[in-house]
Amino acid sequence: MSNYAVFLRGINVGGINIKMADLRLALEPLPVTGVKTLLASGNFVCAAEATAPELKDLVEVCLRDRFGYDARVVVLDRDRLAAIIEACPFPPDNKARHSYVTLSSDPAILDELETLGGGLAGVELARLSPEALAWPAPVGGTLDSPFSKLTAKEKNKSTTTTRNLRTLLKCRDALG
Repeated sequence: MSNYAVFLRGINVGGINIKMADLRLALEPLPVTGVKTLLASGNFVCAAEATAPELKDLVEVCLRDRFGYDARVVVLDRDRLAAIIEACPFPPDNKARHSYVTLSSDPAILDELETLGGGLAGVELARLSPEALAWPAPVGGTLDSPFSKLTAKEKNKSTTTTRNLRTLLKCRDALG
């Protein structure tokens, strides 16, 4: 049995509203145990016999069937999530900046974002793993930051999801 953190893309932002209690109910038929939702941005942890790709497929189908939207998720096991956090060179927070991690199940998308973002003035990026790219943004200016605008482009929205580093830490801690 493996422990996983699951990150849903676009939940409770941009029109897809799912209460975490409803998410827990939707996940009940799946072969997972210990489901715990964290925050309202579409994060949960669980244990499963499935591999990460198998769990990804199960959750996406479940969400599509239950909530009627084109669900996309990123699934990381406990060790992978811990390694991503450990690799991040940016602090979780300071008075001027917050640290974010863009996750994707498609490393080629992050390769492209890394190349394009690296060419933007004032953008700092750190590739943490094939599925994770970290970047800091000014407090209060995250959505206006050049890299945030790049990730928000339509072709990137369906394959990426971004969390602040504090959220990843909470998910890691919830995995025990």
